[in-house]
Amino acid sequence: MSIITTIKLSKIYDEDTFPIHAANDISLNFEQGEFSAIVGPSGCGKTTLLNLLGGLETPTSGEVIIDNNIITKLKSKELINFRLHNIGFVFQAYNLIPVLTAKENVEFIMHLQNYGKDERNSRVEELLTAVGLKDKFNKRPGELSGGEQQRVAVARALASKPKFILADEPTANLDSKSTRDLLDIMEALNEKENMTFIFSTHDSRVMGRARRLVSLDDGKVVKDETQ
Repeated sequence: MSIITTIKLSKIYDEDTFPIHAANDISLNFEQGEFSAIVGPSGCGKTTLLNLLGGLETPTSGEVIIDNNIITKLKSKELINFRLHNIGFVFQAYNLIPVLTAKENVEFIMHLQNYGKDERNSRVEELLTAVGLKDKFNKRPGELSGGEQQRVAVARALASKPKFILADEPTANLDSKSTRDLLDIMEALNEKENMTFIFSTHDSRVMGRARRLVSLDDGKVVKDETQ
């Protein structure tokens, strides 16, 4: 079952001066339960494609369809609401709120979704335990290692029970052990809960775990293979 479809998706920067085709006529399908990576050299369009899939950028042309919703036709407020309830994001820079604890960072999005206190507490405990941070509930980001911060970010992405997770270079700032631990957690969530993960990465450690590699060059898909 396709959860994401792109149709002739293109993104051109500086269209009127020196056009850069960051995404060039991309048509792809991603199925529920995939553990896939968008790969290629720096500047090939990986992050742009991921941002287009998540509705963080507007394409120059083409469509993104998520669960039968054409998100490229949604108005701004509709798109924000759709992302809130359907898409989880994990960023290279973690993007945690410094003044909030791990628990508060994870439950923040659940506040926006109007979950009750008991349900928030139960979900946060479940997620932070799942990512190996049961004893770090009350630690702020500055008191956590980089690997621990990224695990909080994964828990936060999962808190809203999204249809899929988009992870942009999630291991870029992590050492080998933290990377291995993080990928173990993501694989377990993928296998046990059928959670869909789509990475953008140039990290061979992530590529080695992914079951599908979509290779880009100059904004075009040059290879799409399962492994």
